[in-house]
Amino acid sequence: MEIVSCDVLVVGSGAGGLAAAITAQHFGCQVIVIEKEAVFGGTTARSGGWLWVPGNPLAAREGAVDSIPAARTYIQHAAGNHFDGKRVDAFLASAGNMVSFFETHTEIKFAFGKNYPDYHPDHPGGAEEGRSIHALPFDARQLGRHLASLAQPTAESTFMGMGLNSGPDLKHFLNATRSVRSALFVASRIAGHGRDVLLHGRGTRLVNGNALAARLLKTVLDRKIAIWSSAKAVSLDKASDRVVGAVVDKGEGQRVLVKARLGVVLAAGGFPADNDLRKRHFRHVREGANHVTLAADGSTGDALRMAGAVGAGINDAYANAAAWVPVSLLPRSDGSVGRFFHLIDRAKPGVIAVTADGRRFTNESHNYHDFVGAMIDACAGKAEVSAFLICDHRTLRRYGLGAVRPSPLPISGFIRSGYLKCGRTLRDLATSIGLDPDALSRTVEAVNRDAAQGLDREFERGATAYQRLLGDSDFAPNPCVGEISRAPYYAVKIIPGDIGTYHGLVTDEHARVVGGDGQAVEGLFAVGNDAASIFGGSYPGAGATLGPAMTFGYICGTYLAAKNRDQPRTPA
Repeated sequence: MEIVSCDVLVVGSGAGGLAAAITAQHFGCQVIVIEKEAVFGGTTARSGGWLWVPGNPLAAREGAVDSIPAARTYIQHAAGNHFDGKRVDAFLASAGNMVSFFETHTEIKFAFGKNYPDYHPDHPGGAEEGRSIHALPFDARQLGRHLASLAQPTAESTFMGMGLNSGPDLKHFLNATRSVRSALFVASRIAGHGRDVLLHGRGTRLVNGNALAARLLKTVLDRKIAIWSSAKAVSLDKASDRVVGAVVDKGEGQRVLVKARLGVVLAAGGFPADNDLRKRHFRHVREGANHVTLAADGSTGDALRMAGAVGAGINDAYANAAAWVPVSLLPRSDGSVGRFFHLIDRAKPGVIAVTADGRRFTNESHNYHDFVGAMIDACAGKAEVSAFLICDHRTLRRYGLGAVRPSPLPISGFIRSGYLKCGRTLRDLATSIGLDPDALSRTVEAVNRDAAQGLDREFERGATAYQRLLGDSDFAPNPCVGEISRAPYYAVKIIPGDIGTYHGLVTDEHARVVGGDGQAVEGLFAVGNDAASIFGGSYPGAGATLGPAMTFGYICGTYLAAKNRDQPRTPA
């Protein structure tokens, strides 16, 4: 077996792993990054590209009022009995420094989430803005021939293959038939995207998580950090009670032993794409419910299995084992099935969600994680965990619903495929999707009665800044509440999904993996979704996966760099 040596081996090419690699290399470590898939970026490349980072310098420059003690209070309230003070304090102490480091020394540039609140701004320590930032768009032509090695976003998260920012871009697309300015913006974007596809085979104006992944990859390439694709770690190499490397399968029977003098960093994306581990950790899946993930296909728990074989401990105590999202399944013309993430349509006025009994079960404008948690609870003991999003014709053509785009784009194809259910009356719709017509009619009557006054007496939609942000700011008196009264009526079925796992390896404040005996496993580190979440199964705000991933990647990298200074290389 061939033997290759380095200071640090990083397993995985998502944000956490590349953050650790770039930081360690910046401070003098020789790093190798391996990625089991043929393309780089992991789940990061499919994500929204937001980071939740209290105390970031962008907020300070914008004059946003926040404090680290307030953020700590907010996390402690959310995590409850699972609050880990040492890890949380390490995160809060380093998050701002991480942002400054990457903006100063790498290709990564961020934008401030102006007026973007925490998901529970009304909770103790919650903030109206300041803690969420996102990656700026990136010109993919800077990657040159390496563009083909960057993972692409899912088709359902784009418009004709074109990524859309969740802020101004999306608003222009929703208003394209109502505003000349928006129409010109949309026409320009479509024309530019078409030109890029002809010249480069894909769009080159990257946004969201694809922009973040591209910026990280550009930095890795510029720094000449070794990065291998289609290279899967199959086992950890341990000597004298210390992890000293890993066996890597590079395909076609070629295995390499990578010796890592300072340590191995596990950043392989957790286990959301592994059916067996989902059954073990997701209660609703264990009980037979359908579930899909939006995470990268390679996130199959490899790191957890390897770490477990050398004595690592796994935290599986959280009530929520993953970051939940509502997903609808979209039949494609080639026979495959797409997965659509319902991020903002639920919050629009005139959209409600009901379970099989025809009744609402939660505030539709809640964040995606809490919404799905409520859906799982509401369907406990039933044949399946699912719900239907319901709206009328006026709402569908104004905002769209799931993968169905707003006017003037056609909807007939979605009806023919069965994705979009339609009824001339509410009773017709209820019958077609298997709901009690009387129950659905009563539910909609109650919604319409309240909507006339801009109220939601049952669940108080529109009560927080976050809920109002995702509604329609031009809709009064409540941006989240509207009538369902204009026939025909429509429904899209949703099921539980996730964007990454929360259960994971036990780690300490330095990102070191901790064994079942409570002691650090020397030479082994974990960041990103391979490490158990610091939020105890809760989701505090936009970027609650990527913020800790990059911050602990930075913490891990600086810790390894300090070890490098203390442990000089032995002369050959």
